[in-house]
Amino acid sequence: MASYDNIQEFEPNLDGSALRIGIVMSRFNRDICDGLLGACTAALGKHGVKTENTLIVTVPGALEHPVILRKMALSGKFDALVALGAVVRGDTYHFEIVSNEMAAGINRVQLDTGVPVANGVLTTDTDHQATSRMSVKGAEAAECAIEMANLLKML
Repeated sequence: MASYDNIQEFEPNLDGSALRIGIVMSRFNRDICDGLLGACTAALGKHGVKTENTLIVTVPGALEHPVILRKMALSGKFDALVALGAVVRGDTYHFEIVSNEMAAGINRVQLDTGVPVANGVLTTDTDHQATSRMSVKGAEAAECAIEMANLLKML
């Protein structure tokens, strides 16, 4: 355990070997979402999360994430959840509605249930921005889920 000025500090723990992780992925913008998922599952495996302790659920789009994440969180079967998807700006205000409501819903799920949810839903202006970020964001979401699950267990 680390310390700063002799104050106890928890170090990040990325050991996922004892964790159960649920993934909710949008089918809208499927190529981008598949890239996010590949990076996410690779990172989960790298950190020891067993495939038999992982479940992937797909939903039509980003606005459907919160209700499924909530159901999974309340099931007691998961230590952490990951939301994966892509909302790419179009010509209408719909982008703002989807992005804002999805993010608020995901945040509400983790605050209401105490189960951490790593938000790996990209919100970008272009498809190019999304494809260039999908590998990094998918892996970051996996690592966030592992770290937060372990931190909550330590607390």
